[in-house]
This record gives sequence, C-alpha cells and structure tokens, in this order.
Amino acid sequence: MQDLTITAVGAQGDGLARLPDGKPAFVPLTLPGERVRARMDGARGELAEILTASAERIDPACRHFGVCGGCAFQHWAAEPYRAWKADQVRVQLSMEGLETEILAPFAAPPASRRRVALHARKIPKANGGGAQLGFKERRSWNLVPIAECPVTDPRIVAALPALARLAEPFLEHPKSAPTLHVTLTGTGLDIDVTGVERKSGGLSADARMRAAMAASEGDFARVTMAGETVYGARQPLVKLGQAIVALPPGSFLQAVPAAERAMVAFAVAEAQGAARIADLYCGVGTFTFSLAEVGAVHAAEMNAPSIAALKAAMGGVPGLKPIHAEARDLVKRPVLSTELAKTDVVVIDPPRAGAAEQTVEIAKSKVAKVVSVSCNPATFAKDARTLVETGFRLKKVLPVDQFVWSPHIEVVGVFTR
Repeated sequence: MQDLTITAVGAQGDGLARLPDGKPAFVPLTLPGERVRARMDGARGELAEILTASAERIDPACRHFGVCGGCAFQHWAAEPYRAWKADQVRVQLSMEGLETEILAPFAAPPASRRRVALHARKIPKANGGGAQLGFKERRSWNLVPIAECPVTDPRIVAALPALARLAEPFLEHPKSAPTLHVTLTGTGLDIDVTGVERKSGGLSADARMRAAMAASEGDFARVTMAGETVYGARQPLVKLGQAIVALPPGSFLQAVPAAERAMVAFAVAEAQGAARIADLYCGVGTFTFSLAEVGAVHAAEMNAPSIAALKAAMGGVPGLKPIHAEARDLVKRPVLSTELAKTDVVVIDPPRAGAAEQTVEIAKSKVAKVVSVSCNPATFAKDARTLVETGFRLKKVLPVDQFVWSPHIEVVGVFTR
C-alpha cells in the first residue's frame, strides 16, 4: 500500500501523484487534492481508501461506476469536470505551439446517447443459460453485466432484456465474442453485430431463425451481421437537417443528437455567406444538408454506402442549394487545392487519426475559412499547426463534451485568413 497526494487528473482520466522516488503514479477514480491509499503495481495503482476527500467529489449516478470501464468521472462535480475537459484542449494546442479562445464547453445531457456497443457473453447452463450484455471492466476484458446506464437513452436501456435475447443465437460458436452496435433511429433500434466466428460458415440456419424471431419479438428495425441483413422490418431512418436519411448497416452517426445539433449549428453559423462549401469526411450528411441551406456543397466521404445514402436522401429535400456527393479515399486521393479553387469554406470532420493529407491540400488552396471537427484534440492540434504555418489563424475552438463522464472530448475549431 502507498499513501499518495493527487495533484492533477491526467489525459486518460486517472489521478496523478508522485511516488517517494519522484516517479509518477496513476490512480483511477481519484481527484485533485485528495489524499488516498492505493495498491500499486509499478506506476499503476488501484484505489484502496480515500484518506482525505476532495470537496468536488460527488456521489456517482450509476451503481456500476468504478467497475464498468465506460465512465471515469461520475464522482466529479460538473463545473470542475468540464473545466478539465476544456483544459485538455488547451494542453494539446499548446503542445503544437498554438493558443486561441477556448469557448465554454457544450455539455451533452445524461441519458441522451443513441449509439452504444454492448458486448455479449454466454451464461453457463448451470446458471440458467442465455446471454448477458454489458461493458468491459476498466483495463480488463471481463464483462460488467449492466442493468442501467445513465449515459444512454432510456429507450435503449429498456430494450436490454430483448437485446440479450437477440445476442444468444450469435453465441452458438464457442469462439464468438459478439458486440452489438446499437443505434436508436427514428424507426426503432438498428443493431449491427460484429465478433461472430465466421470461419465455420457464420451463423447456422437455426441460429439465424432464432435471431430473427428475437428481433421480431423486440420490435427492432433491423439486425445485420457485419453488414449482412439477418432481420429487417423497417429501414432505420434519421433526420439530418431537413433530410431523412436511410442508414446503411454499421454506418457512422454522432453518438448524441444534442451534440450533433450543437456542432452543426456552429459550422453553419461560420459558413454564412459562402457560395461554395466543401464538406469533407461528410459521412451520411451530418453537416451536408444544413450547409446546403447556405451554399452549394461538394460532399466527399471514403465510405461508398454512406455516399449512396446521402444521394438517395437529396431528392426528398426541396429548396437546398446543389449538392455534389462523391465516394473518395481522402487519404490516398484528397481533394486537391486546385479543386478547391472556388470554395469559400471547408468543413472537415475526419476520423481519430486526423486528416494530414487533406489538410496539406487545404493549406495550399485559396480557401478563406476552415471549420474543423475532431474527436481527437491531439490530431486536431497537429492538423491545426499545418494550417497556421501556412497563413491561417485559429480563431476559436468549441469543446464538445459528447461522451459525458468519459475522458474523451471533441472539438470544433474555426480557421480564417
């Protein structure tokens, strides 16, 4: 056991302290200013006892907190927790030599997440059989069966028993470790199942029939297995701007509708007055349709089914400016500076790895404004430096706390020149 004083919270959400030899120690579930006793394994510790609690410590909202690896900060009061998130953005920018105005973070409300990944495990027959669903333990592959989740939309939580029944047929092969990627849509739950053993031919005919029956009993909209339809009662539909989009299986969608609306509103406000807009890494049209109320949009995305869904939705929205949508590998074939010659504003929303190749082309272009959306402040900052070094100014950033109580923070930044 080691008694430690927590001085800060690190980027992964663990409390930071110093061991007697001066080396750093990391203890999860602790807060700045606390005196704690921890079981140490090298630099990593597990909280054994709180000797002196922080005034910022509060009671967690969930019975699973502390064991479940989904949340890291339910024990921290809202104001200092969100200040920490904004500071993570500042730290990443400072590492690239950048400073700017950091706006007050947008805070997604609890019980609003419409996308979750639930892991399924078989319950031994001696314990009644069937399947159990949950999240992984902190730093472990062990499953935490969940009965509640204050982060998730209550309609998904209410469906947990039906989802567990759906998971059971996917566990027929002993090597299967299914994950149910559940999305709440306007027409019901859309579930894409991954992690099913495929070398033996995938699901048997009997398992498919049982999965379809369970999906019907659960009144799910659709069930797919790595994109292949297992059950389909209704097309999963979502509203993006004024468009109604039919989601392809397993497609990307922002996790929280309120956070999506905040980011879209921010981008649209910055695009006002633009005649031509490029929407890069556009997905199924998260920003596209709202931007097309401002100006003509060139939408590009690496995932072909997402572009097909975007195109299919275009005809149902009268009054929009023209949208040109294309499936394009923006890493191997980024939109060139010459193609951006008449573009006024670029909106870009890349994956966690960032958009280094595309950012170089934007920097070489004559574009006057860039709105960059990122789920990774570190890669955002690296791409930001590329833009700043070629004459852009990082005007401001909006932190977005979309994954509430987790260490993750999203950011939307505005660059002008």
